[in-house]
Amino acid sequence: MTIKVGDKLPDVKLFTMTDKGPGPVQVSEFFKGKTVALFAVPGAFTPTCSAKHLPGYVEQAAVLKDKGVDVIACMAVNDPFVMGAWGKAQNVDGKVVMLADGNGEFTKALGLEMDGSKFNLGSRSQRFSMLVKDGSVTKLNVEAPGAFEVSDAGTMLKQL
Repeated sequence: MTIKVGDKLPDVKLFTMTDKGPGPVQVSEFFKGKTVALFAVPGAFTPTCSAKHLPGYVEQAAVLKDKGVDVIACMAVNDPFVMGAWGKAQNVDGKVVMLADGNGEFTKALGLEMDGSKFNLGSRSQRFSMLVKDGSVTKLNVEAPGAFEVSDAGTMLKQL
């Protein structure tokens, strides 16, 4: 079953890179009491994700926060080391929190996994964005396979 507007996020553990290495991020705590613009990509360092998706949120971070977003988070089914390195390469510091769903548990619980095996990627996340208020989904934008039209920062801004 795919998550929908009005649903609470599944409470699983994600990871992010810290100065001391990978650190756990419990979903219920991360989203508690905050408005979070969460977007997911099929993979770090992949073409559309690196050229358009993540850069759009980095560029629009101040505007999103001016419109009431407390935290912007990027999630992928990659390990925290890759997500940390991708964040550094994209200069996300202080603008976007990079979340790793290494085993795809969060993605599967959302019902938003995709089979990327024909591209040698295995199980990954579909490209999507969502606005989450205090752990509940208030906006959800899931892309059609291969598309990049509704999960971008511009769409998120229009929805605020």
